[in-house]
Amino acid sequence: MESFQNKSAQEDVDDYSPLWKFVTKVEKAVRGGNVTWSCNICNKVCKGSYSRVKTRLLKQKGAGIAGCTAVTMDQIKRMQQLIDDAELRKKNSKQKEVPLPSSSASSNMASKSSFSSSGILQNDDPTKKRKGPLGPLEKSFNLNARDELHSKIASLATQRTIPGYLPPGYNLLRTSLLQKEKAHIGKLLEPTKAAWKEKGVSICSDGWSDVQRRSLINIMVVCESGPMFLKAINCEGEYKDKTFISKLLINAINEVGHQNVVQVVTDNAPVCKVAGLLVETKYPHIFWTPCVVHTLNLALKNICAPIDSLQNKEAFDECKWIAEVANDASMIKNFIMNHNMRLSMFNDNSNLKMLSLADTRFASTIIMLKRFRQIKKCLENMVISERFDGFDSMDMEGATILEIANLSLDEPELESVLFTDEGGVGDETDMDV
Repeated sequence: MESFQNKSAQEDVDDYSPLWKFVTKVEKAVRGGNVTWSCNICNKVCKGSYSRVKTRLLKQKGAGIAGCTAVTMDQIKRMQQLIDDAELRKKNSKQKEVPLPSSSASSNMASKSSFSSSGILQNDDPTKKRKGPLGPLEKSFNLNARDELHSKIASLATQRTIPGYLPPGYNLLRTSLLQKEKAHIGKLLEPTKAAWKEKGVSICSDGWSDVQRRSLINIMVVCESGPMFLKAINCEGEYKDKTFISKLLINAINEVGHQNVVQVVTDNAPVCKVAGLLVETKYPHIFWTPCVVHTLNLALKNICAPIDSLQNKEAFDECKWIAEVANDASMIKNFIMNHNMRLSMFNDNSNLKMLSLADTRFASTIIMLKRFRQIKKCLENMVISERFDGFDSMDMEGATILEIANLSLDEPELESVLFTDEGGVGDETDMDV
């Protein structure tokens, strides 16, 4: 650690190669860029150019040299920051381009002079010519190049093509370019993977389906250094039982390394629970953990949408009023949102918008009822307004809706519930009425 923090650099170290300061040169290069150097962190002697120094210290792959075993994640992050700063200095040191003049200035200059392709200023008066090298400011007024650029931009906007550019074909996109991009992404993820052995990881898995009900299971690796998408498995035509799911989880654990895995996180489905127990049987040091969000969602489902069954009789009797109030609020929302005139009157009386229910997210029921408490006065002002009285298309359904609105929002059970700013539930004593 002491050698890592040493700031004494070699004589030929420049601002664009900051990692030379973390090695000691043993022999100077005879020819080429290869030198013999000793790592200041592990004291191992190696030979190579600056690219090998960078590869070894950052634990990258692909340069024919192993990563330094003594370097830590904090040191890697510090060295990466030095490299980023050096690249930024190198970029800022380049010659900056002078912006082109405005269109009005260009038209005035075009009437007086133009530049030839050789860089010689040509005036309309043939007797007045001057030759010589042009500076960057004069070159920026090259109208011919500007017109050519304008034509390419117009071609790109109208024909969606760039003249002279041949895009890669189908085979190149799915082979060489795809492999290069995959290798590039893998190199960017090397620092994240290096932290797995030190910090441990969690394997997170969930099931998804598209609009055509085709299912897949994705697997992610979560660590202190950040989450990383591992893979997605096409489960179309597969029977997702405990054996199938446990096999996918075990394969992911083996890919990451079972010694690096701390826990496996899935939802609370019974088949996932059994699959997690099978993983615990194979790897006793790995725990199965249910998803907290899914657990809370199931609890809210039993509260906001209780099922009338013999096993759930007590919960249904205690919570059925919540479902009734939620249905009334949803009916009021549809009554207003499904008609442009009613929606316009509501917007005139309220700065807040109505919130919709999500079919599978039962926390949205509580959030919607909280919003209705906030806009209750606005709904009352809307109903008693003169504009609402002149609305001739009000039918018996509308009268029923308004009656429901008057009853639902004054339910004694609803008044005893506090919907806090975070969407939680609290005591009535803290309620702002």
